[in-house]
Amino acid sequence: MVAQTQRNDSRSHEDGESEADGDNGSAAAGGTEADGSPTDRIPDLSKGEVFEVLRNQRRRYVLHFLKRDERPVELGDLAQQIAAWEYETTLEGVTPEQRKRVYTTLQQTHLPKMDEAGILTFDSDRGVIEATDRTRDISVYLEIVPGREFAWRELYLSLGAISCALVAALWVGIYPLTVLSMLTWTAIIAVTVTATAIAHIYHERHMRLGHGEQPPELSYGGE
Repeated sequence: MVAQTQRNDSRSHEDGESEADGDNGSAAAGGTEADGSPTDRIPDLSKGEVFEVLRNQRRRYVLHFLKRDERPVELGDLAQQIAAWEYETTLEGVTPEQRKRVYTTLQQTHLPKMDEAGILTFDSDRGVIEATDRTRDISVYLEIVPGREFAWRELYLSLGAISCALVAALWVGIYPLTVLSMLTWTAIIAVTVTATAIAHIYHERHMRLGHGEQPPELSYGGE
């Protein structure tokens, strides 16, 4: 499964069903297990269902934690870590009030919703959360655009426009562009686009939930 979310450089501490400021995006759900066989136990999620679950920052933090560690976790430990991420502090620096606020909304709202979607299993009696096949299968890419920076699609559009303008200028013979041959300019354009694509791939790998110690919203969301 693949889900993509774009957000501006703004973060808010979420309670209940509220979502992080600036969150919007689209999602696409797949329907196969890791070995390529169809999923029989859990029906496929629609795009809308994936987006509905993962548009919330706190639920994305839960998914990041589970994809990163892939081990059962107690609700108290999960709440402690998510509170540390949300309040940008250490585990030891989380106050009892902050931990309780996160703990309560996870227990009453977010974990039951994710359990219902099959993204995890939540044993409310034991207070234990475990990953499922869907946890490992779903892939979430976040496109975070801080401040005045361009989104990647806008960068590619700009490169395409510049390339078209350059070709037109060469066609009419505008100096000093004609100092270099058409073949040279073609090579320059090709190298530029290839280098941009390589940078994009590298960036995207670091913007996926489950990659790195912190969620990508914290690693790349600052000004």
